[in-house]
Amino acid sequence: MPQLSVVVPVFNERDNVLPLINEITAALRGTTDFEIVYVDDASKDDTLAVLTSAKSENPELRVIRHLAQCGQSTAVRNGIKAARGAWIATLDGDGQNDPADIPKLLAMRDESTDAIKLFAGWRVERKDTGSKRLASRLANAIRSRLLQDETPDTGCGIKLFERAAFLDLPYFDHMHRYLPALMQRAGWQVRSVPVNHRERGSGVSKYNNLNRAIVGISDLRGVAWLIRRSKRTETEEV
Repeated sequence: MPQLSVVVPVFNERDNVLPLINEITAALRGTTDFEIVYVDDASKDDTLAVLTSAKSENPELRVIRHLAQCGQSTAVRNGIKAARGAWIATLDGDGQNDPADIPKLLAMRDESTDAIKLFAGWRVERKDTGSKRLASRLANAIRSRLLQDETPDTGCGIKLFERAAFLDLPYFDHMHRYLPALMQRAGWQVRSVPVNHRERGSGVSKYNNLNRAIVGISDLRGVAWLIRRSKRTETEEV
């Protein structure tokens, strides 16, 4: 069984598939037993065909496909459910996350306490448009103030976390943006790690500032409610 599963959700990313797979294998082969789980969210282009063809030269690659488009959070969760590794690394399928950062996250995990279940990437130098960076700073400030999750960048796609801890979290659409707060709600600790960020190589973003804001307001209120309604206690067998 692989020790690590790298989960990559994609929608219409045919030109970014092969370069990213090559970078993942270059970063991880010879360092850990791993698998790559791509989840195609019912792409309209030939992303699925490119992935299927890539399996012949990449024995670590597995491909899951959605029969109907469901969005990034569902794609991530279905990939994690299908994964066999005890730990999960996630990457965005657009190539802006650098797979070379995964070994750094693994090294930090190995030197940390078992209470830390999420190592969240922190894009210190974002390679996005000015409007997107400004919108993210504003959203991060509002989220941090309301949820008190003490995380500078929850939207970064590269993360490392324990599979069992993730599957114990409440599921909802867009939950991938609130993993630090949800992990803390479950009683676990989170560590933010500076990572590399790159410009998109090809294709177009699937989000814009307006739809992020509209969805984010509702989600933020929902996560705040979950935190308020949470109760935890240690247990012992008698």
